[in-house]
Amino acid sequence: MCRVCNFILNLFINFLNQINDNSFKLRAFDYSDVSSLTLHANNAKIANNLMDRFPYPYNKEDASAFIAAVMKENPVQVFAIEIGGNAVGAIGLLLQDDIYCKNAELGYWLGEPFWNKGIMQKAIPQIVEYGFQTFSIERIFARPFGRNKASQKVLIKTGFLFEYELQKVLFKKGQYEDEICFGIRK
Repeated sequence: MCRVCNFILNLFINFLNQINDNSFKLRAFDYSDVSSLTLHANNAKIANNLMDRFPYPYNKEDASAFIAAVMKENPVQVFAIEIGGNAVGAIGLLLQDDIYCKNAELGYWLGEPFWNKGIMQKAIPQIVEYGFQTFSIERIFARPFGRNKASQKVLIKTGFLFEYELQKVLFKKGQYEDEICFGIRK
């Protein structure tokens, strides 16, 4: 086998080992993430479980605009989920205001090749701890679609409690959806 082919094969094996070990890190986004973010975010299965402001198809301009917006945050509120040196998802907190000022909404997504590997089950507690330590909040909540059972399960596994269900209050792709809310307190 040629040296270049062997080198590429070893890189790929190391990358797979990181995935299998559930190795990841949360870090701030930067502009070098545009290509990787575009690659993993451009997926209808991901967009179908998020708000409409998450575009599909997802292109480099979308990634650049998103990164520019989150890079302005100080302290950081939205983190890249990095595996093998690449941003393969995002997780963050949207701080609330007015009478909800002691609350933050948790949002996250992960590239499909990394689903069902326990990554979110480890990432969510990290962002929850960061949120309570960094911001003046008492509650973090998440609102998955009623049909998104995987997201509901990971929230429960990470200590979130069911708070409420509202039937047919969301409108996505021409259909009404249920909203389920889970929360965790400081």
